[in-house]
Amino acid sequence: MARGKLRIYLGAAPGVGKTYAMLSEAHRRVERGTDCVVAFVEHHERPRTEVMLHGLEQIPRKELEYRGSTFTEMDVDAVLARHPRVALVDELPHTNIPGSRNAKRHQDVEELLAAGIDVISTVNIQHLESLGDVVESITGVRQQETVPDEVVRRADQIELVDMSPEALRRRMAHGNIYQPDKVDAALSNYFRPGNLTALRELALLWVADRVDEYLTEYRSAHQVSAIWGSRERIVVGLTGGPEGRTLIRRAARLAEKGAGGEVLAVYISRSDGLSSASPKELAQQRTLAEDLGGTFHHVIGDDVPAALLDFARGVNATQIVLGVSRRKTWQYAFGPGVGTTVARESGPDLDVHLITHGEAGKGRGLPVARGARLGRARLVWGWLVGVLGPMLLTALLAGLAPDVGLANDMLLFLTCTVAAALLGGLVPALASAVAGSLLLNWFFTPPVHTLTISDPQNIVAIAIFVGVAVSVASVVDLAARRTHQAARLRAESEILSFLAGDVLRGETSLEALLERVRETFAMESVALLERDGETAPWTCAGSVGPHPCRSPEDADVDVPIGDHMALALSGRVLPAEDRRVLAAFAAQSAVVLDRRRLREEADRARTLAEGNRIRTALLAAVSHDLRTPLAGIKAAVTSLRAEDVAWSERDQAELLEAIEEGADRLDHLVGNLLDMSRLQTGTVTPIVREIDLDEVVPMALGGVPEDSVDLDIPESLPMVVVDKGLLERVVANVVENAVKYSNRDAVLVSASVLGERVEVRVVDRGPGVPDEAKERIFEPFQRHGDAPRGAGVGLGLAVARGFADAMGGTLTAEDTPGGGLTMVLSLRRAPGRRPRGAADGDRPARDAEATGPAEPGEPGEPETRAAALP
Repeated sequence: MARGKLRIYLGAAPGVGKTYAMLSEAHRRVERGTDCVVAFVEHHERPRTEVMLHGLEQIPRKELEYRGSTFTEMDVDAVLARHPRVALVDELPHTNIPGSRNAKRHQDVEELLAAGIDVISTVNIQHLESLGDVVESITGVRQQETVPDEVVRRADQIELVDMSPEALRRRMAHGNIYQPDKVDAALSNYFRPGNLTALRELALLWVADRVDEYLTEYRSAHQVSAIWGSRERIVVGLTGGPEGRTLIRRAARLAEKGAGGEVLAVYISRSDGLSSASPKELAQQRTLAEDLGGTFHHVIGDDVPAALLDFARGVNATQIVLGVSRRKTWQYAFGPGVGTTVARESGPDLDVHLITHGEAGKGRGLPVARGARLGRARLVWGWLVGVLGPMLLTALLAGLAPDVGLANDMLLFLTCTVAAALLGGLVPALASAVAGSLLLNWFFTPPVHTLTISDPQNIVAIAIFVGVAVSVASVVDLAARRTHQAARLRAESEILSFLAGDVLRGETSLEALLERVRETFAMESVALLERDGETAPWTCAGSVGPHPCRSPEDADVDVPIGDHMALALSGRVLPAEDRRVLAAFAAQSAVVLDRRRLREEADRARTLAEGNRIRTALLAAVSHDLRTPLAGIKAAVTSLRAEDVAWSERDQAELLEAIEEGADRLDHLVGNLLDMSRLQTGTVTPIVREIDLDEVVPMALGGVPEDSVDLDIPESLPMVVVDKGLLERVVANVVENAVKYSNRDAVLVSASVLGERVEVRVVDRGPGVPDEAKERIFEPFQRHGDAPRGAGVGLGLAVARGFADAMGGTLTAEDTPGGGLTMVLSLRRAPGRRPRGAADGDRPARDAEATGPAEPGEPGEPETRAAALP
């Protein structure tokens, strides 16, 4: 049986019309005679969505009991028994009720596809598993239900349902997605223009990448080698020289001129590993390419132009950016150069840009040796050429060309000696010279087969041969050693430059620097040790690697730093030539340690300064705000005790009321001060348990007039996990603050569910707070605007946020639509608890749209699932 095909409508954001598009597709297929059924689509009592379901066969759902409530899920067995040609399954990321056939709906869909049934489904971009962290950072909402990207990528067709943020917000404002009383909260939270724009960009980029995968698969399957310029891909050819940064920036500017442009920086090295590239320069160019949104690639290829063109055609590039050659004029005698060759062989479908730069024509330089010394393979080949080469040459000359002449024989033997020097250095070359002279004497100098030489000229010739061979070997060996020294000095200079730059800029931590030491010298562990005096024990200020040394005596290598500090390395004994760079690392380690300690002292000083600021503010509060109620209490008590005044019962009652109000106010101020002290000392320990909001919130309103607050706490809300006493203080402080600035309008206190959270919103119609001050109002002793001195010490909101954080909740400030300020208290929902009195249609936080609004239909045709507001 052939596997069914999966078609997915991907939404850029909740509410763009995925479900409506899916139902429209179903009607079109039914009209064409296709057997199409609705396996699972919810309309949530939206009339236009319900109308779209008319005329379509619907498979009855399966009812499941879970924690005393009844829920409905897709009946997979019924759909398989019906076996339609096409099945509509809404909300692919949905999590099924425990006890269902599968845990996730996409697993149900997999069964239908395996049975040969085509499936049409819907997904929102924020429910893709790989984008969970990105979406949370944008919207502040963590998606509880996700679907693996691979499930969506395997779909046979993916269609993007797109809508501009402005159109989607208009749809929301017209009431096509939510009831009117929830529109303001949605527009000011999840449906902000920035959120919608970012989600839309994510969807477009994700679909573009998927389309690119389809194109790559098609080109591979049909063996299409020509470049199809579906999008601008710019390949930057790098040589490892300093001009690479100029080329990368130029390519980035070219990519910005077209939508969706992509930059791919590629460095091609030869298979023998010889290169004139600077590792540090390549690392900087890699970082630059990635910072500009491109990618960096390292390719091996002996033929650089061919490798570059193969790479460009393999990634379907449209342009190649190269720098003008650094070769001098005379060096063109060895070939036309990479740029000219690439431009000639690129063909009509690949543009080549040659960019001028400051390094053009300055010469390419010599390759830098990779290793510190000649490798084992080169030494082996040097000895083979130096010892066996003269023997093979003797056999060849004696058997095939015995009459070449002694002079020519010497030149051929000299060639073997030079080859041995080039491969293995001085010692194999000397061995070749000795072996060659002996063989020349025995086989080619009369009388042959003896070590005697009859002609004095031949003695001189052989002596000259030995001298020339030794001289050439010495010169070659000296050149190799100089090359090695130059490469080492260059590596040391790059390391020291890195140290000077990163350490002076303060970008490297002590552990990172010690790790760099360990990697540079291939050690097992590195430790920075210090002590207070000559006889004091050593202590470890920082270390990396297993089993770091506890004293310099235990180390394989130790570098003293002053009198009371040392860098200790374990793993192997380093040669003396490495200690120069190691000493630089040691000195910089001490600098980094000093800087870290200075930073810690600065942090402590900053903390002390903050404490002094708070103490100063506290003294100001005590000097005025606390003395004000004390002064009122003192005046009232003094008046009551006055013997020369006869107070009436009414006057006495008013004075006693003033005393009580002053005492209550004083108690409130002292309570906030004590609470702030507990928060700053970390002694707040919440005792959390599951409670109902409607049991706590009304109790917190005792400190405000009865007609100043409108309460809207539905009894159907789920329970929350909080400390009852702390929650009461939080709500009381927030409500009292709102009533203070509400301009005599009643403050609204409401609550609603948002996924796994329950939000309490305190809405006032006061003057509001500008965006730049929304965080400052939560700081201790801060009062926004022209609040009178007697309005409090400015601790209410600070204490409220501190208690909210201690309970695992959050307290934030938002603008009230139409003017004013809304305080949003977000609390943890009790796990596995259903709202009291919830209807069957009210599903737990498990729907694919549970953390965001649901789907309306196409423009003007709302078709949305009921879901919690984001």
